[in-house]
Amino acid sequence: MPSLKKIRTRIASVKNTQKITRAMKLVAAARLRRAQMNIVNARPYARHLMGVIAEVSARAATSAHPLLARRPPKRVGLLVLTSDRGLCGGFNGNINRRTERWFHEHKEQLEEIRLIVVGRKGIEYLKRRKYAVAREYTGVVGAAALPKAQEIAKAAVADFTRKRLDAIYVVYNEFKNAAQQRIVVEPLLPVDPVELSEAAGSFDFKYEPDRDELLDRLLPQYVEIEVYRCILESIASEFGARMTAMENATNNAAEMIGRLTLEFNRARQASITKELMEIIGGAEALKG
Repeated sequence: MPSLKKIRTRIASVKNTQKITRAMKLVAAARLRRAQMNIVNARPYARHLMGVIAEVSARAATSAHPLLARRPPKRVGLLVLTSDRGLCGGFNGNINRRTERWFHEHKEQLEEIRLIVVGRKGIEYLKRRKYAVAREYTGVVGAAALPKAQEIAKAAVADFTRKRLDAIYVVYNEFKNAAQQRIVVEPLLPVDPVELSEAAGSFDFKYEPDRDELLDRLLPQYVEIEVYRCILESIASEFGARMTAMENATNNAAEMIGRLTLEFNRARQASITKELMEIIGGAEALKG
């Protein structure tokens, strides 16, 4: 049985760890509230913008703009959204494993899969497994999220319009709530127009200044907003996963402290009993 000093030291160590995990949980909860507010505000704008673009695109031919062009997918880009930091449960591991699975499922049908990775955890994981990372981004959080999203979207649009890539997909954690995130793999480019009914397709809009210029402005903006929305979803999911992980760690620390305290009390009781037996034995020897 461990000595009383060792058990007391372990209890103090676990209590210190519990304080850290509790503080990290509170920080993650505060940042989650801000991230959740950001994604709730961004979703309606992205949804309505997509509705406008999808309807305008549906009335235009696929040749009306390079971002609408559909080509046989031979070279595909995969935008992977992870975090820079760990201690968030299975958040990064699930994304990395889903990326690997998608890669192996499609590598036989495609000539090239170009990995564009956001987040240090995804970059390190994929490089350790000898995957070639074409572009990598870190520090995509807080005030830097929007400029980084614009940078990522601009590079993606350039790759697609210059025919370096035939399609681009994005892999990210969609935020449901603090305890639940859903891994999503969805197309980013080409822009997918909606299917119009016969009645809806019988008229067209009036454009000012003209449709081509409107598409030139709206379609790249839509790609930026979609990338930004996915990043916000990923950030909110990260903080939700971290808050849940730190709450579980705090609860586990409390259980461990309880077990160690019980072990300490038993060891202390055994030590006292042993001392009493020695005293009684000594007394009996003196009587004899």
